[in-house]
Amino acid sequence: MKLLEPLRIGTMTLPNRVLVPAMVTRLSGEDGFVNQGIIDRYVRYSKGHVGLIVVEATAVHESKSGPLLRLSRDDFVPGHRELVRRVKDAGPSKIVPQIIHFMKVARSGWRQTIDMLEESEIDAIIEAFGAAAARARDAGYDGIELHSAHAYTLSSFLSRRNPRRDAYDGRTLEGRLRMFGRVMARVRQTVGKDFPVGVRFLAEEAIKDGYALPDSQRIALRMAQLGVDYISLSVGGKFEDAVHKEGSPLYPYTGYSGDRCMPGDQYPPLPHAHLAAGIKAYVNSHGFDVPIVSVGKISDPADAERLLADGRADIVGMARQLLADPDWVRKVAEGRSHAILRCIYCNVCKQLDENFKLVSCFLWPKGFTQAPVENLGSDGPRWPDAGAGLNARIENGIVKLSWARAVGDIAGYDIFRAEADGTATIVEAVKGTKFADRLAVGGLAYTYHVMAYDACGHHAPPSNIVRAEPAIPNFEEADIAHD
Repeated sequence: MKLLEPLRIGTMTLPNRVLVPAMVTRLSGEDGFVNQGIIDRYVRYSKGHVGLIVVEATAVHESKSGPLLRLSRDDFVPGHRELVRRVKDAGPSKIVPQIIHFMKVARSGWRQTIDMLEESEIDAIIEAFGAAAARARDAGYDGIELHSAHAYTLSSFLSRRNPRRDAYDGRTLEGRLRMFGRVMARVRQTVGKDFPVGVRFLAEEAIKDGYALPDSQRIALRMAQLGVDYISLSVGGKFEDAVHKEGSPLYPYTGYSGDRCMPGDQYPPLPHAHLAAGIKAYVNSHGFDVPIVSVGKISDPADAERLLADGRADIVGMARQLLADPDWVRKVAEGRSHAILRCIYCNVCKQLDENFKLVSCFLWPKGFTQAPVENLGSDGPRWPDAGAGLNARIENGIVKLSWARAVGDIAGYDIFRAEADGTATIVEAVKGTKFADRLAVGGLAYTYHVMAYDACGHHAPPSNIVRAEPAIPNFEEADIAHD
């Protein structure tokens, strides 16, 4: 299975091709130091055998930003060193921090933009990246990742919306690439050529007048020319279309570009896979084999394997899925994909982050701040002797399901639906014993079944199957009734 094959990235060898991208946890304090909650979060990924762990955005500078990890001073290094030690003691994972610089934002909605930066301030940012990279190496990390995506400083220089009219001129691609080039050069000067340096940037900005695949292919090529060791891709998450909530600073995932960055349940699986494939093909065609990371609603092991086997990516990245179940890789390796706790892309984690609350998963038991540890001795939930008793009824075009409570330590119920006798897939997870399918369309036949699951993804057998066939509304009768 290619998914489980090792991969060499510079001087580090990943045990498999699965990466957990940087994902804000809000577990750190305002002081920016590594604490026990942070250690526990990343140790869980290592225990689950995730190939490469990318630690959440870690600031290279001192600007106030709420709970955010930092590498802006030497006194932050011991905490990171302990994090690295604990992660490596727990499992085979490699670990890198994502280092970031961001501009100022205010609760009024005002934000600093890159055209406000003086040359001396740009030089200071470049130096801050170099110094933070050196601290990361001193802390024992296996490499670093330069955050050049979303609404942050390096990404803003790469953007087609870059307003500068100097050596960093937003009207030319070379101008937009200049800042990243200088940062990369400074980082290499401080860490050397034998320390892996990855980058995360946007395959598509997903904003009006922003760049898309033709630009991102060429940006990726330049990054390869500069010697980056891997390229991790994302989409959107920009300030330009963010929705301002009065009294709060702008949150760059509230507009359409934020939807695209963390596509919810309304999007199909793998909505961004074509972008990574296009970038990989372009970079490879120019003689570079830098590994490319594909992300975006990848949760099914078969989908992940196909991306790699078809040559559309070298690594698969999963943030929300690995938050839901850090043991995803281990379960796949053990042939227990059926035991995976599947992300339903409800984006509760995103909503918690937006409201400055500790990020957890809706699928975890209530009150848990870390993913539950799997009890391999558990038989999992089961249905009562009388069975699940799944029932379906149709009211006003809505298919309403109800069933008996399962026996055991129940965390929730996965709802499976098949349309027109097709393949059944999970459409929702609920805590209770009722579900209303509001997306059924008249004139189609649907079948449903339910599986109870416990906190670690152990499932009960499938319930009985029920069928529902909503009718096509009679619009003529509806019109007559309103005359």
